[in-house]
Amino acid sequence: MRNPADTLAKTPVTIITGFLGAGKTTLISHLIRNSGNRRLAVVVNEFGTLGVDGDILKGCAIPDCPAENVLELANGCICCTVADDFIPTVEQLLALTPRPDHILIETSGLALPKPLLKAFDWPAIRSRITVDGVIALADAEAVAAGRFAPDLAALEAQRAADPGIDHETPLSEVFEDQLACADMVLLTKADLAGPEGVAKARAVIAEEAPRPVPVVETVEGVIDPMVILGLEAAAEDDLDQRPSHHDGEADHEHDDFDSLVHRCGEIEDPARLAADLETLARRHDILRVKGYAAVRGKPMRLLVQAVGGRVRTQYDRPWRPDEARDTRLVVIAERDRIDAQRIADILSR
Repeated sequence: MRNPADTLAKTPVTIITGFLGAGKTTLISHLIRNSGNRRLAVVVNEFGTLGVDGDILKGCAIPDCPAENVLELANGCICCTVADDFIPTVEQLLALTPRPDHILIETSGLALPKPLLKAFDWPAIRSRITVDGVIALADAEAVAAGRFAPDLAALEAQRAADPGIDHETPLSEVFEDQLACADMVLLTKADLAGPEGVAKARAVIAEEAPRPVPVVETVEGVIDPMVILGLEAAAEDDLDQRPSHHDGEADHEHDDFDSLVHRCGEIEDPARLAADLETLARRHDILRVKGYAAVRGKPMRLLVQAVGGRVRTQYDRPWRPDEARDTRLVVIAERDRIDAQRIADILSR
């Protein structure tokens, strides 16, 4: 482990990427609680204006990762706002006393990791930090279902019928770019996928990844930190080995995706909310919902996390006296699936 007193040593950074709902925040929460005496700092990048993951991680704060070591960048892709957001945030963490031993960066589920890797060559930080490794999380159940492994024969048939159609969805490009940059893939929710699903997911990853990478199964983010911290990959030095669909582009946009914040007052029944979120995913192809709900008569805040039709809720902490008891949910989908009125109609019934 780096000696914090050695100010000439580069601070290692681990980039944790993965599709929406793959389990990035759960993994980081585990790393914070099992840091092995490393003094950690965390940068959380949210897609949407309502920060959720940063608040969750601050709730996990311990002496080796106090709340002030968790910084959140909301409403903007971290790889698209390097000069304005990322560089100043890293400099802020490096100025902490004592300086962090290791920095974890949780990208949004829609981020492309390669532009972020390129940021580590910026003069302001390139002599002070290094990318220890890029960890890509992949939902075993989703990957096994073939969401990011298109039927090539069917695509070729469609292409022959209509050469003007682009058959590769934006989601598959994001997934492939995340795999391409990875030094290790964590196959999450292996218990839900089962042995057959895990085997299918491994086969998809092996097919899509441009180079062999270790694949490790995890459940609820539990993994020995020694497995993923201390890889010493210096990923910023071998960008050519990490191809991207967007190589050669000056920048990239996320116009294929959109988000909105649904706000309402107290709800009566968490089970009804979960059922409404399942309906929302089924009818409108919503990718992700996360946020908080105020339940009438309950002193605790209800944390809401939904990936597609799978909804998880739990009471995470008491409402603070200075907080408004209301419900705020970030809804994320492909742009043409976001309809504020229809979403409100379902969630406000």
